[in-house]
Amino acid sequence: MEGGAFAQFIPLILIFAIMYFLLIRPQQRKLKTHRAMVENLRRGDQVITQGGLIGKVSKVKDEDEVEVELAPNLKVRVVKSTIAQVVSKTEPANDAPKA
Repeated sequence: MEGGAFAQFIPLILIFAIMYFLLIRPQQRKLKTHRAMVENLRRGDQVITQGGLIGKVSKVKDEDEVEVELAPNLKVRVVKSTIAQVVSKTEPANDAPKA
């Protein structure tokens, strides 16, 4: 009798495993890469916001906010998490010259 009860739960366990590998795990991976991209924003990076605006990061204000220049003399404050994509990345400045 107990073997039959366990056999009834096997399809439910398989459905959960499939949901985990097809939906939950890829979403977590995508969230992790987005978080890393947002944390590595620098002045001079060209970005696209979730609203579709394209601009250049002119100042990283704090951990939650950046200032984006959309046009000459037009700067807006943007919440970092709404940055959808970094189009072009600036190279970090090297402090020490290579010998």
